[in-house]
Amino acid sequence: MADLTDAVRGATRDLILVMADSKRLLGMRYAGWILGAPELETGIACASMAQDEWGHGRLLYALLRDFGEDTDRLEHGREAGEYASVEHLDRAPASWPELIALNAFVDTALSVQFEAFRESAWIPLRQRVEKMLEEERFHTAHGAAWIRRLATGSDDARAAMRTAAELAVAAMLEWFGPQSGRAADLVSFDVADAMPDELRSRYLDRSRPLLHALGAEPGAAPDFDGFDESRRRSSTAGPDEQTLRQVRGDKNRAFLMD
Repeated sequence: MADLTDAVRGATRDLILVMADSKRLLGMRYAGWILGAPELETGIACASMAQDEWGHGRLLYALLRDFGEDTDRLEHGREAGEYASVEHLDRAPASWPELIALNAFVDTALSVQFEAFRESAWIPLRQRVEKMLEEERFHTAHGAAWIRRLATGSDDARAAMRTAAELAVAAMLEWFGPQSGRAADLVSFDVADAMPDELRSRYLDRSRPLLHALGAEPGAAPDFDGFDESRRRSSTAGPDEQTLRQVRGDKNRAFLMD
């Protein structure tokens, strides 16, 4: 990292925190359906995906030590407004189709971003990407299978899944951010291999078959008015209070010994 400018170091640090926080929150959302999934096997799948996401989050938080960050505080000491997680994860999914939309469309967007790090000049990041993407293949297959299953189910199931999918896709198309100097710096210094518009295109190529199965549309181009590029969010808030307590481990921190 020593050969990077201060601006590129800052942009890289911010993006890794975005990814770490998003992985942490996505794991929480999967975990919330371990007991509520429609089938026992699917509850087990949710447990496995949650474990993967928490593991990915821990790996990414550890990378932030290279930027002088206090990783214990990042994981356990921040308030909601300091989180940089995907805005669409702020609230728990209220239904199984909403959870599957996170699985099929939010999780996939994170993987598209990780794929852009495969040849990263920042070696510690590059070394971790393939392991995470290998584990993500199961998540992709799980989400796609459920999309197709709900698409051929009842009219109510199909409609609920279509609505949840369109909301998730719209959120993630914005999440990749604007074509900016900050994004260009990450590409110029080979931290990532593509600008936001190219990442959006890759994401849509991956998502269109599932949207088509539902009769859904990706929606209008994103509007970046009020978008905070450092947190990849428009909302200045963060996770809801219950999620924040859980993700920080507030109830159990008291039992840890120094």
